[in-house]
Amino acid sequence: MTKISRKIFTLVVLAAAGGLLAACETDGNSPGPLASLSSPSKPAEPEKPAEAPMTHSRAASECWMSTEKGPLKNNLDKRADAVDKCIADKMKSVAAAPKT
Repeated sequence: MTKISRKIFTLVVLAAAGGLLAACETDGNSPGPLASLSSPSKPAEPEKPAEAPMTHSRAASECWMSTEKGPLKNNLDKRADAVDKCIADKMKSVAAAPKT
C-alpha cells in the first residue's frame, strides 16, 4: 500500500467509526436511532407489589399518621380516642371484606 492509499484508508475507517459513535449518541430524551436494533421488543413491566393485608399495627400506624396535621395534634387524649375509633373502623372493613 502506498502512503496516500494508507491515509485514505485510515480516514475512511475513522469516518466510519465516528459515524457509528455519532449514531449511538442520545440526548437523554429519546432512545436513539439504533436502539430498536439492540432491543426489538418492549421490556416486560415489573409487577406491582401486592398491597399488604391490613393488620392492627398497620391500621394503628396509618391512623396516627392521619392525625399528625389535624386539629387534634396537640391534644393527645382526643387524638388517642380518634385513633382508636379509626382503628376499629379499619378493622371492621377488613372483617367485612370477602376473602378471596
